Amino acid sequence: MGDPSWRGDVHDGVDAWTRTEPPAPRTDRRASPPPDPEAGGPEADPESVARKILLDALTGQARSRKELADRLAKRLVPDEIATRLLDRFEEVGLVDDEAFARLWVSHRQPGKGLARRALAQELRRKGVDDETAREVLDEVDPADEEHAARTLVRKKLRSLSRVDDVKATRRLVGMLARKGYGSAMAYAVVRSELEAADRSAPDAEE
Repeated sequence: MGDPSWRGDVHDGVDAWTRTEPPAPRTDRRASPPPDPEAGGPEADPESVARKILLDALTGQARSRKELADRLAKRLVPDEIATRLLDRFEEVGLVDDEAFARLWVSHRQPGKGLARRALAQELRRKGVDDETAREVLDEVDPADEEHAARTLVRKKLRSLSRVDDVKATRRLVGMLARKGYGSAMAYAVVRSELEAADRSAPDAEE
């Protein structure tokens, strides 16, 4: 499948790959240049306009199929043209929801400390289907997830030095819950980190 980050220079050469029809014969260089598809004039080809919208959207950033479809709909691209182009982009590998989900998780899990539950919600909002998201999230190492939770707690603890242990525990567990961590892991991590800081956590609430 490969790393989708190579798509940064997606304009270079891929326009020809995504054409559903062969390119027009080359004309004499002295002829007038073709009209700009973005000009939106009467001569603009709707499919060329839609293709350029997709290529621009993918430049420097991977996107899910739903994100691209929404962008085309916002620009009033007919559904038939949008579907045909998106299918073609999938065929050549420029649109790949599984690769997109894997890249998204690889950035958001360590970068924002998000647990799998929160990541699943984000992927759903991006339009990635639940089965694809589940396959990608199953690759997240539970040890990495716990490490991310501990990093979040240690960072937050610095601002809670004057807060009593009960309130500190509540705030830390709430923070982890918002990041998608279950209560069992949240309380275990918070208790462990408070003990390491010579503080104590109350018993977990039932």
